[in-house]
Amino acid sequence: MAEPAPSRDAAPDVARAASVDAPPDPADAMDAARPRRSDATRAAILAAARDRFAADGYERATIRAIARDAAIDPSMVMRYYGNKAGLFAAASEIEVHAPDLSHFPRDEAGARLVRHFVERWECDETLTAMMRVGVTNEAGAERMRGVFADQIKPVLAAVCPVPEEAPTRAALIASQILGMALCRYVLHIPPAVGLSRDELIAWLAPTVQRYLTAEHP
Repeated sequence: MAEPAPSRDAAPDVARAASVDAPPDPADAMDAARPRRSDATRAAILAAARDRFAADGYERATIRAIARDAAIDPSMVMRYYGNKAGLFAAASEIEVHAPDLSHFPRDEAGARLVRHFVERWECDETLTAMMRVGVTNEAGAERMRGVFADQIKPVLAAVCPVPEEAPTRAALIASQILGMALCRYVLHIPPAVGLSRDELIAWLAPTVQRYLTAEHP
């Protein structure tokens, strides 16, 4: 007796079975691993760059020294970032995530802003590293100025009584927040280091609140 002809769906079923049973392609595993290795390499380069820029300043820091600190070949730094300027721009990329102060009671704005920055300073070494560069190098200083101009002034404009005064008020607030950060996290002045987080916020908040919302003196 003749065997029945295979159905039209038999070939797709066989293909699917073969696909399921086939061993994984080693090339696919390698492709999946490359992004992870790339991310790890970039992270190592940026961490080494921040430390080196903070220790040596922009002019004295070298690609070779940064590569040595990251335990990679200097060509890899050039491959990912092109040159020292590109590496510095990436290493000093800062997002402060300033809170929207319009969402809080007006008389809490100062404390909310100070608390946010104190917590950021204490959990993000990038800010401290860039502070060290900023006080010794114009490129670092320009980067810090850009952070406050681009990310802080719009936040202040939403709560200060005269939006046109936001740049001036931002500078006054920076004098408090950056000044304390310099004393506490870079220079390690003992009384500043010795303050608890709540004590630090309690001292700074009233002054920052005045800069935020008080009428022009």
